[in-house]
Amino acid sequence: MGIKKHFVCGFLLFWFLCVSGVEQKGSPFCAFPAIYNFGDSNSDTGGISASFEPISGPYGSGFFHKPSGRDSDGRLIIDFIAEKLKLPYLSAYLNSLGTNYRHGANFATGGSTIRRQNETIFEYGISPFSLDIQIVQFVQFKARTTELYKQAKNPFEKSKLPVPEEFSKALYTFDIGQNDLSVGFRKMSFDQLRAAMPDIINQLASAVRHLYQQGGRAFWIHNTGPIGCLPVNLFYKHNLPAGYLDQYGCVKDQNEMAIEFNKQLKNKIIKLRAELPQASITYVDVYAAKYGLISKAKNEGFVDALKICCGYHVNDTHIWCGTKQMVNGKAVYGASCENPLKYVSWDGVHYAEAANHWVADRILNGSLSDPPIPITQACYRH
Repeated sequence: MGIKKHFVCGFLLFWFLCVSGVEQKGSPFCAFPAIYNFGDSNSDTGGISASFEPISGPYGSGFFHKPSGRDSDGRLIIDFIAEKLKLPYLSAYLNSLGTNYRHGANFATGGSTIRRQNETIFEYGISPFSLDIQIVQFVQFKARTTELYKQAKNPFEKSKLPVPEEFSKALYTFDIGQNDLSVGFRKMSFDQLRAAMPDIINQLASAVRHLYQQGGRAFWIHNTGPIGCLPVNLFYKHNLPAGYLDQYGCVKDQNEMAIEFNKQLKNKIIKLRAELPQASITYVDVYAAKYGLISKAKNEGFVDALKICCGYHVNDTHIWCGTKQMVNGKAVYGASCENPLKYVSWDGVHYAEAANHWVADRILNGSLSDPPIPITQACYRH
């Protein structure tokens, strides 16, 4: 009888530990019910496709076997985040058809910037949905879904809506800033861009503050990647001066600007932690992960990191992935390479799924985060 009693108690304790969110090792994990993401094409799961012309094949041809609104052959880092937290892939907020927002929404759109840009998407691909607009959309989404949830007459009507009390328990993720740098490289001198950086960082901090006022408490903020390592930077570049590229073929001064951006972002996050007493804010060094991959791509089973999988890029003829163009009287299509799993760069700007997976594996365990906690424990203030 005593053994049976101990067995029952042991089982009940095990069950309690499991449902109360404690890992077997004894370290607690966060049962995030939802993810709300803000960003650019690095994490857009269909926003720009829903708003403008849909992204066509061969985008999405790997994992989804059809275009999925993502600028890759398959999954993005945000998809691996969802998988890690055992949540469904995020629907784009701007996607009006067949969407389920029970476990979050994605406000990211390809071409988004932190600061508003006075350009249309048809000029340079800059999204009209800058970060401040994404925050406005979130506030509207929260108010509207809360109202609909209260009005719902049955469980089915509620099943595709977020539970209002869960907004404060959700994870708020950011991956934005890369396009602010690329616009800066196009329109400003390096000195002007450096002078603009505090304002760009302040606007990101404002977005975090706004979400905090809306009840958000757990924030997972990616820094910006090594923009100088994107193969697109070398299109039409010839006879480069000595020292223009680093040892891995990346544009040195562009990466230096990304490093400066990241330094200021990290300092701002430290200040935000003091300012927002109930927030847990994790700074994630995506730059280190991506640059780490680029520096040892071949050792990790990839081809040269500057090689592009999708598109036709020969001499100074550049036909983008999934598009067609006449070259010397012949129609040439920007097709996919045979094995995208071997490529870091999918289309010259965006990473292929295998590279996204590699980077996700390096950041989600917390080894490149400040504080060094895995994403499964990002709800705890350290």
